[in-house]
Amino acid sequence: MGPVLFLSLCVPLALAALMAGCPASSGPSVAPTPSGGGLKEIAFTSDRDGNPEIYSMSADGSGPLRLTNAAQDDTLARWSPDGSKIVFASSRGGNYDVFVMNADGTGQTNLTNHYSSDYYADWSPDGTKFAFTTDRLPPDLIHPSEIYLMDVDGSDPVSLTNEFGSNETVGSWSPDGSKIVYSYNAVGAVQYQIYTINADGTSPTNLTNHPSDNGYPCWSPDGTKIAFASNRDGNVEIYVMNADGSGQTNLTNHPSPDDYCAWSPDGTKIVFETLRDGNSEIYVMDADGTDPVNITNNPAADVRPDWR
Repeated sequence: MGPVLFLSLCVPLALAALMAGCPASSGPSVAPTPSGGGLKEIAFTSDRDGNPEIYSMSADGSGPLRLTNAAQDDTLARWSPDGSKIVFASSRGGNYDVFVMNADGTGQTNLTNHYSSDYYADWSPDGTKFAFTTDRLPPDLIHPSEIYLMDVDGSDPVSLTNEFGSNETVGSWSPDGSKIVYSYNAVGAVQYQIYTINADGTSPTNLTNHPSDNGYPCWSPDGTKIAFASNRDGNVEIYVMNADGSGQTNLTNHPSPDDYCAWSPDGTKIVFETLRDGNSEIYVMDADGTDPVNITNNPAADVRPDWR
């Protein structure tokens, strides 16, 4: 696949590869310790201070603030439904675990604390559970990752997909909490497809069914559409489709890779990462793909945005 899509879909350790070669920069108004994230709207990962950390910024890119300050990688931030907390993945324990912190970066807590890697966590709409990706399956299996659910305090982890040999990666919950959209790579398959599954693990359904790679799906706030990334037109672009998989449409149509997106809370805009400026930047565009604007403008790598 292209240089961005699926680079860290299976294991976020590859985030270092994504950021390699991008010069570090202190950036404007970046706090050296967790501070002041409570009023910011977009969380993202950046290596502007030397290694991948979680930051927050306003929707126009102003006032970036560093929320984590670990020697290891912190990435894949997702806001809680009420905006008071952020779940993220961190390798500070030697492998990736799911952590949670307050919106200002305080109270960072390891929820999974497991010898296997746990990452790509997303909150249920009612804020009571996480869906997350894990490689807790036996290590001799091909593509040993699946989707688990757990309570928000990290208790009661249970397998949702429970399909040995395939690779399933969490995208997001539907706004009504009834389904989860995710990326799926079947045993022996080359491409990823986008599936939905009921929150009880029943009725997995292929939405994309296309001979290309499709990943990083995210549900629109009103539940009617799903945005995702695909390389079906020769390079990675942001697409949108109806929630049943119909009407798959290229939104970005740019020669550089555009990847990993999230909706604004009102559904009018989409934030995404892109290489169109020669390094990884975060852009915001209207939900129909028009008016893309670079909101990070930093020589470092800025990736993995989430909007609350």
